[in-house]
Formats: sequence, structure tokens, C-alpha cells
Amino acid sequence: MSSSNISFRLPSRYSSFLPRFYRLASVSILSNMMVPLAGIVDTAFLGHLADIRYLAGVILGSILFDYLYRILKFFRNSTNATTAQAEGNGDQKEIILALLRSSLVALAIALIILILQYPIQKFGFTILAGSADVEALGIDYFNARIWGAPAVLLNFVLIGWFLGREKNFLVLLISLVGNGLNVVFDYLMIYKWGWGSSGAGFATVISQYLALFVGLVGVSLNFPWKVLPGALKDLFDLQALKATIVFNSNILIRFLALISTYSIFTNLSAAMGNEVVTENGLLLQIVLLSQFTVNGIGLTTQSLIGNFKGEGKTQQMIPLLQVSVLNSLLIASIFASISVLFPQTVFGLFTNHNDISQSVVNYRDWLLPLLICCAIAFMFEGYTIGLKEGARLRNSALIAVCLGFAPVAGMAWYLQNNHLLWLSLVSYMATLMVSLGVQIPKMQSKLESGM
Repeated sequence: MSSSNISFRLPSRYSSFLPRFYRLASVSILSNMMVPLAGIVDTAFLGHLADIRYLAGVILGSILFDYLYRILKFFRNSTNATTAQAEGNGDQKEIILALLRSSLVALAIALIILILQYPIQKFGFTILAGSADVEALGIDYFNARIWGAPAVLLNFVLIGWFLGREKNFLVLLISLVGNGLNVVFDYLMIYKWGWGSSGAGFATVISQYLALFVGLVGVSLNFPWKVLPGALKDLFDLQALKATIVFNSNILIRFLALISTYSIFTNLSAAMGNEVVTENGLLLQIVLLSQFTVNGIGLTTQSLIGNFKGEGKTQQMIPLLQVSVLNSLLIASIFASISVLFPQTVFGLFTNHNDISQSVVNYRDWLLPLLICCAIAFMFEGYTIGLKEGARLRNSALIAVCLGFAPVAGMAWYLQNNHLLWLSLVSYMATLMVSLGVQIPKMQSKLESGM
């Protein structure tokens, strides 16, 4: 046979979705990566001020927002899954209701945050110990940035809605506007106008509302206005609202479990001494960069799984899961391998303290198993959320905390052993991966049988 007759063809079950997968994954990854990159730019502006206390204050205040908003990212995931299924069904009314119901819940929570901002501030800064002047600067930052809560939560909803409808350009545009303008306003308010920590807060708030404006323009141009009157009649359907709140609550518990696990890990690191918490903090930078990247593929997985469910294309779900797992493993392996093989170079970028960057080497081998388990677990989560199996996700997250993380972390604290502490994170991710993985055949079988 001549070489001209030889061609490579993917099986149809893969080739039918691969272009969509890579288009959506590229946008999701870029959108996710802008979050830590914008934070690095914020830090650079503040870090070059003569008074380093401004940077310390913003870092202190940022911890509260990182915890709060990373938990509330569940709005993006839940809106994405609900919209993708409605899009697959071709149900224009449900597409509208997915946006409106999620927006109502998001606005209600944002209003509660604004009403309770003073007790949140007092409680948060009571836990976050800092010197009086640094704490005062952190409070200035908090008092400015808290007013962005409605924009942040609605942006989560809009990004989830656009991802569910595969409006890739709009997702990227919202991220570019929000994070790009944040850099511009940082320059003006911190460097040019000398507003310090409060300037950093206001810069973030203004950029978030401008990103929201761009998102709302995008909604108006892609909104099925003809079916709006019928959708409004069903907006306050108590059963549907209850289902939305329950689904959101289950995903909220997942986010709370994950973020609390990392918070406890950091607190236990601090209890073992300044050197340990610094070493672990540097390693966590690699973990978080990998997770932000891999999570872009996870969002793509849940979007397409939800879409396939709506269209009844159950036979494409396992091939999609295989592709997402392989791609996420590739990304995680690259992050881990570079850090393991070239630790001095990688960690030298984060600090010029040679004693710290050298001692990190003792724990770098934990990155490979942690990032691999994390990559697979996040893809299994994407599959589960895409099917709107919120209860399964919630239960697996709680099992991972209670059985995977807590016993090993407790032993690490008792023995003051940092290797055991890293094992607790690996155990958390491995338990989550296994707990979700064993349920996938059951969920797939249920779908294929039409139950």
C-alpha cells in the first residue's frame, strides 16, 4: 500500500468532540491563569513602595477574600452545569432560568456579605494576627474591596453561563477586562496617586464592576429575549428554586472542604515553625498553579458532560473523560517534573534566600503524587458536576476530609513531621479520586439504561 493511501483517523466518538474540547479548554485555562497572574502584578506594585507595610497589610486582607471568594466560586460550576444541560436539550427557557436563578441566589449572598461586612472584618482580623499598623492597612484594603462582592459573584455566574453555552470569546473577554484593568488601576491608584492599600482594594473593585458591565453586554447580545416572559413566570417556582439552592449547597461543601483542607495544612505548617511554613508555602505555589491550569480542563469536562447529557449522547461521556484525564495528567506531570528536576531554578524564582530554596528540595518529591491525584480527582469532579450529581460530590468531599486528610494530618501535627503533613494532602486527593472514581461506572450505567 502506498503511503499516499495511509491516513490517521480518530474514532468518531473522539473526533466529534475534540475540536470543541480544545477550544473550550484553552479559554478556560487562560481565564483561570489570569487570576494568580493578576495577583502577582498587585504584589509587584505594592512590593516596590518604600513602606513595605502596605504590601503586608494587603496580603493580610487578601487571605480573607481568597478564602471567601474561592468558596463562592461554586456559582460558576453550578451555573455552568445547569446551562450546559439546558443547552444540550435546546431548552431556551431553562437556559434563561439557569442564569436568572443563579443570579438571584448570588445577589442574595452578596447582600448578606455587605450587611455583615463589619462582623466579617472583625472576626477575620481577630484570627489573622498582625502588628497594629499592618492590620490597620489590611482593614483599609478590606473596607474598599468588600464593595465588589456583588460584581464578583455575578461574574462567577456569567462566566459559568457563557461556558455552558460555549461562548468562549466572552469568557476570555471578561477575564481580560477584569484582570487587565486591575493592573491599570493598580498603577494609577498605588503608584501614581499614592492611595496605598485602600487603592489596591478600590482598583480591584472598579475592575470587577467593569468586567461585569462587559459580561452584561455579552448577555444582552446572546439572550433569547422571545422566551423571557414565559421564563419570568417560572422564575420563582419554589421546587425549582429549592433544587437550585440544594445543588449550589452541595458544590459549596466541596469547595469548603478543599479550601479548609489547604488552610488547615498551612496552619499546621506554621505550628511547625517559620522555616516549615515558608518551605511549604513555596511548594504550594506550584500546587496552586497546576490546579488553576488543570481546573480549566475540569470546567471544560463538566460543560461538555452536561451538554452531552442534554443531547442524550451518553456514549461520548467516557471518551471525553479519558481525554480530559490524559490532558490533565500531562499538565500536572509537566509542573511536577520541572519542579522535581530543577528545584533550585524553580524555587529560586520565588526567593533569593538560598537556605530556604535548598531545604525545599527535601519535600519536592511529594509534588508528583499530589498533582497526579489532583488532576484525576478534578476530572472526576467535572464529570460528576456535569451530571448535576451534587450529593455524590458532597459526600466524596466529606469522606476525603474525614478519612483521607484528618487522621494523617493529626498524626503529622502530633509527631511534628512535615513529610506526614504532605502525605495528608496526597491522602486527601487520593481518597477523593477513589471515592468519585468507583461511582462513575454506576452513574454511566444509570444514564445508558435511561433511568
